[in-house]
Parts: sequence; C-alpha cells; structure tokens
Amino acid sequence: MNAISFYRASRWFYLHKVPVFPKLIKGLTYLMFNTVVPYTAEIGKDTKFAYGGMGAVVHKDTSIGERVIIGQNTTIGRSLDPADFPTIGSDVYISAGARIIGNIHVGNNVIIGANAVVNKDVEDNCIVAGVPAKVIKKVDCSIWDLLKNIQFSDK
Repeated sequence: MNAISFYRASRWFYLHKVPVFPKLIKGLTYLMFNTVVPYTAEIGKDTKFAYGGMGAVVHKDTSIGERVIIGQNTTIGRSLDPADFPTIGSDVYISAGARIIGNIHVGNNVIIGANAVVNKDVEDNCIVAGVPAKVIKKVDCSIWDLLKNIQFSDK
C-alpha cells in the first residue's frame, strides 16, 4: 500500500460525492507518508509514486497523465499566483527532489532530473535537468527504454 492507493480511494469517494472520507484519507496519507495528494487533483492510470510517495506534494488542481512516476520529496505546485499550477503529460519520470512550479506544461515522454526546478514549459521527448531546468537531451525512443529497470504491465 502506498500514497497512490490512498489517493485512488479518496478520489473515488470524492467523485461519488461521499462526504468525510476523502478528507479523512487525505489526512491519513499525510500521516503515513508525509505526502499531500489532494483528491481533487487528476492523476492518470498507472501513475506511481516512488518509495510510496514519501514527501511528495501535489497541487489540488494539477493534472497528471498516465504512466508517470513521481519521485520522493517532489513538489508539483503553484507559483505565487493561486491560478498557476502545472499540467504533466503522460510517460513522464520525475526524479527525486524535483520541483515543478507554476502555470507550465510538461509534455509526454519526458525525464526530469533529480532536484531540477522546472519553471518553464517542457516539450515532448526530452530530458531536462538543472536549476532552472534546461533541455539536456532530446530522445527519439520511449523513456521507458532508457530507464531499463522500470517497467509497466501494459508495455
């Protein structure tokens, strides 16, 4: 059991308009994993948290695609403007300690390096790293081919 399982349960209760349980599960997730994953965030199928999701923070209005791996101590949040929150595409690997901040879009098939600070849009098929994050390599294959020790059941 990890933070994504708790998120899925709280999201189900939220979408079916069952009161109290979504907030209760969100609080339990915080207590167990020191993680904030609001039930209002949209997180796609097969998305996972590395190491159970320890220390991850996800903004309540964020949209995350399918087959995304979110590393520990990662922040996906807003800038100082309350309406600025990120959108993450599908097939994205977000390494440990990364910060994705503001009204930006991270494309599909992207790797975000450890401790990177992403504050600008990231196009499809690339690897970004650094503070602030910059494209360090374009890729012409699936990122899951590059990350050989990570596999999804549907691939």
